[in-house]
Amino acid sequence: MYRLLREVLEAIVLAMLMFFIASVTIQNFRVLGGSMSDTLQDGQYLVVNKVAYSSFDKRRLAELVPFWDVDEPNEVFTFHPPERGEVVVFHPPRRPGVEYVKRVVALPGEIVEIRRGTVIVDGVPLDEPYVPRKSATEARAPLRLADDEYYVLGDNRLGSEDSRIWGPITVDSIVGRVWFTYWPPSAMGLISH
Repeated sequence: MYRLLREVLEAIVLAMLMFFIASVTIQNFRVLGGSMSDTLQDGQYLVVNKVAYSSFDKRRLAELVPFWDVDEPNEVFTFHPPERGEVVVFHPPRRPGVEYVKRVVALPGEIVEIRRGTVIVDGVPLDEPYVPRKSATEARAPLRLADDEYYVLGDNRLGSEDSRIWGPITVDSIVGRVWFTYWPPSAMGLISH
């Protein structure tokens, strides 16, 4: 009887540990609307990798490590920062509690503009094979992004509320990188970035 009770307790603790790890590292997300079509469709369910853009402050870490001096706070990404072309879930500016899914098109420090439906970053037009041809967009004046800002757009430019409307997003507003879609089963697979 003692052995059975012990095994049941071990199974419960292991299940709780696995649930905790999963809830800290991944999140599911349901696409609402057509702002990311043809890449993502309304009603699709996604898995978001919440640790993809995790970071730490080198100065705070240096306080724990003897003989390591760091003068200035320096945020370092554990894996890598968001990159152009990646699909991310984030909290848009001035919309607390809401999460959107869009594609990163411009990175910190870059100058982004839109001319005749073409996104131009640092003077170079982006090749965007994921944007439907009919999805041209109005012009936007050049904008230089700050050191922690990203410019995000929906793939369906005609039906997307994105950085063109509320400006760039900051890195701390990003929930994570979209990893794959799992529902409906016909659309199951990794998201190309």
